[in-house]
Amino acid sequence: MIVLRGLSKSYDGGKHFAVRDLSLEVAEGETLVLLGSSGSGKTTLLKMINRLIEPSAGTIEVDGTDVLRQDVVSLRRSIGYAFQQVGLFPHMTVEENVAIGLRLRGVPAAERRRRARELLELVELPAQAYAERFPAELSGGQAQRVGVARALAAEPKHLLLDEPFGALDEVTRESLRAALKKVREQLRKTIVFVTHDLFEALDLGDRIAVMHEGRLEQLGSGEELIKRPATPFVERLFRKHVELLKG
Repeated sequence: MIVLRGLSKSYDGGKHFAVRDLSLEVAEGETLVLLGSSGSGKTTLLKMINRLIEPSAGTIEVDGTDVLRQDVVSLRRSIGYAFQQVGLFPHMTVEENVAIGLRLRGVPAAERRRRARELLELVELPAQAYAERFPAELSGGQAQRVGVARALAAEPKHLLLDEPFGALDEVTRESLRAALKKVREQLRKTIVFVTHDLFEALDLGDRIAVMHEGRLEQLGSGEELIKRPATPFVERLFRKHVELLKG
């Protein structure tokens, strides 16, 4: 479980806030989507969970322990992280990229190989065809799948995904969403997924946290947000979805 209480982040001593007084809980095994436009605080919030950014106020608990009291290396090993700019190492094969975290932890080569190939199969990149390729030989969608596999390699309990499909075409994004659903069903990870795409949020989220200008506007299921918007911003946001469905 991930619990945020009164969380705020300011870069100028409190004159402006990237995230302001935000509280929510992510249940074990839940996929929570952070939905909002650019600048709404989604990525800042995600980075505070694994201490890439330190909060200005409030607390973050992961599995009942304040993250500020945890060893930062151990914390990040318990949380997989994948983002839009995949950051694969160009001089390493796909298999080596997936297993890099295991290598740094001293996991034996045979176990690294087994785990990497198992995960490539899970994200629908058959190891026989892709394990020995290099990143330059992959499409954008294939590289994103490798990024997700790498985030899962160390068997983290939690997975943070920061617009991992944002730069891809819609057909590829749809395929990757299907692959992520498969991962979620098989591994039952606790996932926090950042997106600005309304349809992606509705497709993937058990619940959706709508953010606007650093604040949490509403938290609920897609159906709740569509039928019972709590603020004018949420109403405007989901009205577009309803109108598109009618059209």
